[in-house]
Amino acid sequence: MTEPGESRTIDTGTDQLLCRIEDRVAVVTLNRPAARNALSRALKDSLIRLIPELGGDETVGCLLLTGAGGAFCAGGDTKSMAREGKPTSPEHRIRVLRREHSIPAALHTLEKPVVAALSGPAAGAGFSLALACDIRIAAESAFVTTAYARLGLSGDYGGSWFLTRLVGTAKARELYFTADRIDARECERLGIVNRVVPDADLEKEALALAKRIAAGPPIALRYMKDNLNRALRDGLQSCLDVEADRMVQGALTEDYVEAVRAFSGKRAPVFRGR
Repeated sequence: MTEPGESRTIDTGTDQLLCRIEDRVAVVTLNRPAARNALSRALKDSLIRLIPELGGDETVGCLLLTGAGGAFCAGGDTKSMAREGKPTSPEHRIRVLRREHSIPAALHTLEKPVVAALSGPAAGAGFSLALACDIRIAAESAFVTTAYARLGLSGDYGGSWFLTRLVGTAKARELYFTADRIDARECERLGIVNRVVPDADLEKEALALAKRIAAGPPIALRYMKDNLNRALRDGLQSCLDVEADRMVQGALTEDYVEAVRAFSGKRAPVFRGR
Protein backbone atom coordinates (compact mmCIF):
# COMPACT_ATOMS: atom_id res chain seq x y z
CA MET A 1 0.00 0.00 0.00
CA THR A 2 1.33 3.43 -0.97
CA GLU A 3 1.20 5.87 1.93
CA PRO A 4 0.05 9.48 1.33
CA GLY A 5 2.83 11.50 -0.26
CA GLU A 6 4.83 8.39 -1.16
CA SER A 7 5.40 7.08 -4.66
CA ARG A 8 6.21 3.61 -5.93
CA THR A 9 7.37 2.58 -9.37
CA ILE A 10 5.68 -0.09 -11.49
CA ASP A 11 7.81 -2.23 -13.81
CA THR A 12 6.28 -1.89 -17.28
CA GLY A 13 8.82 -4.12 -19.01
CA THR A 14 10.25 -1.28 -21.09
CA ASP A 15 11.75 2.17 -20.53
CA GLN A 16 9.42 3.43 -23.27
CA LEU A 17 6.55 3.39 -20.78
CA LEU A 18 6.90 4.70 -17.23
CA CYS A 19 4.47 4.20 -14.37
CA ARG A 20 4.40 5.32 -10.77
CA ILE A 21 1.63 5.26 -8.18
CA GLU A 22 1.29 8.36 -6.04
CA ASP A 23 -1.64 9.01 -3.66
CA ARG A 24 -3.77 6.39 -5.47
CA VAL A 25 -2.99 7.90 -8.88
CA ALA A 26 -1.22 5.74 -11.45
CA VAL A 27 0.81 8.18 -13.54
CA VAL A 28 1.44 6.46 -16.89
CA THR A 29 3.95 8.26 -19.11
CA LEU A 30 4.61 7.51 -22.77
CA ASN A 31 8.39 7.85 -22.85
CA ARG A 32 9.76 8.18 -26.37
CA PRO A 33 10.36 11.94 -26.40
CA ALA A 34 12.74 11.85 -29.38
CA ALA A 35 9.90 10.32 -31.43
CA ARG A 36 7.17 12.48 -29.86
CA ASN A 37 6.05 9.33 -28.06
CA ALA A 38 4.99 7.55 -31.24
CA LEU A 39 3.54 4.12 -30.58
CA SER A 40 6.28 1.54 -31.06
CA ARG A 41 5.65 -2.18 -30.78
CA ALA A 42 7.24 -2.31 -27.31
CA LEU A 43 5.17 0.64 -26.13
CA LYS A 44 1.92 -0.84 -27.40
CA ASP A 45 2.64 -4.27 -25.94
CA SER A 46 3.39 -2.69 -22.58
CA LEU A 47 0.16 -0.64 -22.60
CA ILE A 48 -1.84 -3.75 -23.45
CA ARG A 49 -0.48 -5.45 -20.33
CA LEU A 50 -0.34 -2.47 -17.98
CA ILE A 51 -3.81 -0.93 -18.25
CA PRO A 52 -5.76 -4.03 -17.13
CA GLU A 53 -3.17 -4.58 -14.39
CA LEU A 54 -3.79 -1.10 -13.02
CA GLY A 55 -7.51 -1.65 -13.34
CA GLY A 56 -7.26 -4.56 -10.92
CA ASP A 57 -4.92 -2.78 -8.48
CA GLU A 58 -6.89 -1.76 -5.39
CA THR A 59 -4.26 0.86 -4.52
CA VAL A 60 -5.12 2.76 -7.72
CA GLY A 61 -8.14 5.04 -7.80
CA CYS A 62 -7.44 6.98 -10.99
CA LEU A 63 -5.10 6.81 -14.00
CA LEU A 64 -3.26 9.81 -15.41
CA LEU A 65 -1.97 9.27 -18.94
CA THR A 66 0.61 11.70 -20.30
CA GLY A 67 3.66 11.96 -22.54
CA ALA A 68 7.28 12.90 -21.96
CA GLY A 69 9.24 15.69 -23.61
CA GLY A 70 6.53 18.18 -24.54
CA ALA A 71 4.35 15.85 -26.61
CA PHE A 72 1.43 13.60 -25.80
CA CYS A 73 1.61 11.08 -28.63
CA ALA A 74 2.34 11.45 -32.35
CA GLY A 75 0.33 8.30 -33.13
CA GLY A 76 1.74 5.41 -35.09
CA ASP A 77 5.47 5.10 -35.62
CA THR A 78 5.46 6.05 -39.31
CA LYS A 79 9.23 5.57 -39.66
CA SER A 80 8.90 1.95 -38.57
CA MET A 81 5.89 1.48 -40.83
CA ALA A 82 7.85 2.88 -43.77
CA ARG A 83 10.71 0.46 -43.10
CA GLU A 84 8.31 -2.45 -42.86
CA GLY A 85 6.44 -1.52 -46.07
CA LYS A 86 3.14 -3.11 -46.97
CA PRO A 87 2.24 -6.15 -44.85
CA THR A 88 2.70 -9.46 -46.62
CA SER A 89 -0.56 -10.65 -45.12
CA PRO A 90 -3.39 -8.13 -44.65
CA GLU A 91 -5.21 -10.67 -42.50
CA HIS A 92 -2.28 -10.80 -40.09
CA ARG A 93 -2.10 -7.01 -39.92
CA ILE A 94 -5.82 -6.85 -39.15
CA ARG A 95 -5.34 -9.29 -36.28
CA VAL A 96 -2.44 -7.22 -34.95
CA LEU A 97 -4.41 -3.97 -35.15
CA ARG A 98 -7.46 -5.50 -33.48
CA ARG A 99 -5.19 -6.55 -30.61
CA GLU A 100 -3.84 -3.00 -30.38
CA HIS A 101 -7.41 -1.71 -30.25
CA SER A 102 -7.68 -3.29 -26.82
CA ILE A 103 -5.74 -0.23 -25.57
CA PRO A 104 -8.40 2.44 -26.24
CA ALA A 105 -11.10 -0.06 -25.35
CA ALA A 106 -9.45 -0.73 -21.99
CA LEU A 107 -9.11 2.99 -21.23
CA HIS A 108 -12.78 3.54 -22.04
CA THR A 109 -14.16 0.55 -20.13
CA LEU A 110 -11.71 0.55 -17.21
CA GLU A 111 -13.64 0.63 -13.93
CA LYS A 112 -11.67 3.68 -12.84
CA PRO A 113 -11.56 7.26 -14.16
CA VAL A 114 -8.77 8.09 -16.60
CA VAL A 115 -7.37 11.60 -17.07
CA ALA A 116 -5.23 12.56 -20.07
CA ALA A 117 -2.71 15.40 -19.77
CA LEU A 118 -1.81 16.74 -23.21
CA SER A 119 1.55 18.48 -22.92
CA GLY A 120 1.87 18.87 -26.69
CA PRO A 121 0.67 17.35 -29.95
CA ALA A 122 -1.76 14.43 -30.00
CA ALA A 123 -2.07 13.05 -33.52
CA GLY A 124 -3.71 10.08 -35.18
CA ALA A 125 -3.84 7.12 -32.83
CA GLY A 126 -2.35 9.35 -30.12
CA PHE A 127 -5.34 11.67 -30.43
CA SER A 128 -7.62 8.63 -30.25
CA LEU A 129 -5.92 7.50 -27.03
CA ALA A 130 -6.61 10.91 -25.49
CA LEU A 131 -10.23 10.72 -26.65
CA ALA A 132 -10.59 7.30 -25.00
CA CYS A 133 -9.85 8.85 -21.61
CA ASP A 134 -12.62 10.29 -19.44
CA ILE A 135 -11.19 13.79 -18.94
CA ARG A 136 -8.59 15.74 -20.92
CA ILE A 137 -6.47 18.67 -19.73
CA ALA A 138 -4.28 20.43 -22.29
CA ALA A 139 -1.31 22.73 -22.09
CA GLU A 140 -1.74 25.98 -23.99
CA SER A 141 0.81 24.88 -26.59
CA ALA A 142 -0.90 21.54 -27.25
CA PHE A 143 -2.78 20.75 -30.44
CA VAL A 144 -4.63 17.77 -31.89
CA THR A 145 -5.12 16.38 -35.36
CA THR A 146 -6.70 13.25 -36.76
CA ALA A 147 -3.78 13.23 -39.28
CA TYR A 148 -4.96 10.16 -41.19
CA ALA A 149 -5.95 11.94 -44.41
CA ARG A 150 -2.37 13.18 -44.76
CA LEU A 151 -1.17 9.58 -44.71
CA GLY A 152 -3.77 8.13 -47.05
CA LEU A 153 -5.37 6.21 -44.19
CA SER A 154 -8.91 6.12 -42.78
CA GLY A 155 -8.31 6.00 -39.02
CA ASP A 156 -8.04 3.56 -36.13
CA TYR A 157 -8.00 3.28 -32.32
CA GLY A 158 -11.67 4.27 -32.10
CA GLY A 159 -11.14 7.93 -32.86
CA SER A 160 -14.16 8.21 -35.17
CA TRP A 161 -16.42 6.77 -32.44
CA PHE A 162 -15.05 8.89 -29.60
CA LEU A 163 -14.82 12.14 -31.56
CA THR A 164 -18.33 11.86 -33.01
CA ARG A 165 -19.75 11.57 -29.50
CA LEU A 166 -17.73 14.53 -28.23
CA VAL A 167 -18.26 17.09 -30.99
CA GLY A 168 -21.11 15.73 -33.14
CA THR A 169 -21.05 14.06 -36.52
CA ALA A 170 -20.59 17.16 -38.70
CA LYS A 171 -17.53 18.47 -36.86
CA ALA A 172 -16.02 15.01 -36.49
CA ARG A 173 -16.28 14.49 -40.25
CA GLU A 174 -14.65 17.85 -40.90
CA LEU A 175 -11.74 17.03 -38.59
CA TYR A 176 -11.26 13.63 -40.23
CA PHE A 177 -11.62 14.75 -43.85
CA THR A 178 -9.32 17.79 -43.50
CA ALA A 179 -6.83 16.55 -40.86
CA ASP A 180 -6.64 20.17 -39.67
CA ARG A 181 -4.63 21.04 -36.57
CA ILE A 182 -6.85 22.24 -33.73
CA ASP A 183 -5.15 24.29 -31.03
CA ALA A 184 -5.82 23.87 -27.32
CA ARG A 185 -8.25 26.79 -26.96
CA GLU A 186 -10.33 25.61 -29.92
CA CYS A 187 -10.31 22.11 -28.42
CA GLU A 188 -11.70 23.59 -25.22
CA ARG A 189 -14.42 25.47 -27.14
CA LEU A 190 -15.42 22.32 -29.00
CA GLY A 191 -15.45 20.21 -25.84
CA ILE A 192 -12.55 18.00 -26.92
CA VAL A 193 -10.62 19.00 -23.80
CA ASN A 194 -12.12 19.94 -20.45
CA ARG A 195 -9.55 22.55 -19.48
CA VAL A 196 -6.54 24.43 -20.84
CA VAL A 197 -3.76 25.53 -18.51
CA PRO A 198 -0.37 27.23 -18.93
CA ASP A 199 2.32 24.80 -20.05
CA ALA A 200 4.24 25.18 -16.80
CA ASP A 201 1.15 24.27 -14.76
CA LEU A 202 -0.02 21.20 -16.68
CA GLU A 203 1.69 18.51 -14.59
CA LYS A 204 0.62 20.10 -11.31
CA GLU A 205 -2.97 20.74 -12.40
CA ALA A 206 -3.50 17.33 -13.98
CA LEU A 207 -2.04 15.48 -11.01
CA ALA A 208 -4.10 17.53 -8.57
CA LEU A 209 -7.30 16.67 -10.44
CA ALA A 210 -6.37 12.99 -10.67
CA LYS A 211 -5.61 12.88 -6.93
CA ARG A 212 -8.92 14.56 -6.13
CA ILE A 213 -10.78 11.96 -8.18
CA ALA A 214 -8.69 9.09 -6.76
CA ALA A 215 -9.69 10.11 -3.22
CA GLY A 216 -13.35 9.59 -4.11
CA PRO A 217 -15.53 6.53 -3.41
CA PRO A 218 -14.19 3.67 -5.59
CA ILE A 219 -17.45 1.75 -5.85
CA ALA A 220 -19.50 4.81 -6.71
CA LEU A 221 -16.91 5.95 -9.26
CA ARG A 222 -17.01 2.53 -10.91
CA TYR A 223 -20.79 2.72 -11.12
CA MET A 224 -20.64 6.30 -12.42
CA LYS A 225 -18.25 5.47 -15.24
CA ASP A 226 -20.33 2.52 -16.39
CA ASN A 227 -23.52 4.60 -16.16
CA LEU A 228 -21.94 7.28 -18.33
CA ASN A 229 -20.69 4.73 -20.85
CA ARG A 230 -24.15 3.14 -20.99
CA ALA A 231 -25.60 6.56 -21.75
CA LEU A 232 -23.68 6.48 -25.04
CA ARG A 233 -25.51 3.39 -26.25
CA ASP A 234 -28.63 2.60 -24.20
CA GLY A 235 -32.05 4.21 -24.06
CA LEU A 236 -33.35 6.31 -21.18
CA GLN A 237 -35.41 3.60 -19.50
CA SER A 238 -32.54 1.13 -19.48
CA CYS A 239 -30.27 3.77 -17.93
CA LEU A 240 -32.90 4.65 -15.33
CA ASP A 241 -33.24 1.00 -14.34
CA VAL A 242 -29.49 0.55 -13.92
CA GLU A 243 -29.20 3.82 -11.98
CA ALA A 244 -31.92 2.68 -9.57
CA ASP A 245 -30.15 -0.61 -8.90
CA ARG A 246 -26.77 1.04 -8.35
CA MET A 247 -28.09 3.80 -6.14
CA VAL A 248 -29.48 1.16 -3.79
CA GLN A 249 -26.30 -0.92 -3.96
CA GLY A 250 -24.25 2.19 -3.21
CA ALA A 251 -26.36 3.01 -0.16
CA LEU A 252 -25.45 -0.39 1.27
CA THR A 253 -21.69 0.27 1.24
CA GLU A 254 -19.48 1.31 4.13
CA ASP A 255 -18.37 4.24 2.00
CA TYR A 256 -21.92 5.65 2.04
CA VAL A 257 -22.07 5.36 5.84
CA GLU A 258 -18.68 7.08 6.09
CA ALA A 259 -19.83 9.87 3.74
CA VAL A 260 -22.94 10.55 5.86
CA ARG A 261 -20.89 10.60 9.05
CA ALA A 262 -18.30 12.88 7.50
CA PHE A 263 -20.99 15.27 6.30
CA SER A 264 -22.54 15.40 9.76
CA GLY A 265 -19.12 15.89 11.35
CA LYS A 266 -18.11 18.56 8.82
CA ARG A 267 -14.97 16.67 7.80
CA ALA A 268 -13.64 15.08 4.63
CA PRO A 269 -14.68 11.44 4.16
CA VAL A 270 -12.14 8.66 3.92
CA PHE A 271 -13.34 6.11 1.38
CA ARG A 272 -12.10 2.52 1.40
CA GLY A 273 -14.01 0.89 -1.44
CA ARG A 274 -16.19 -1.21 0.82
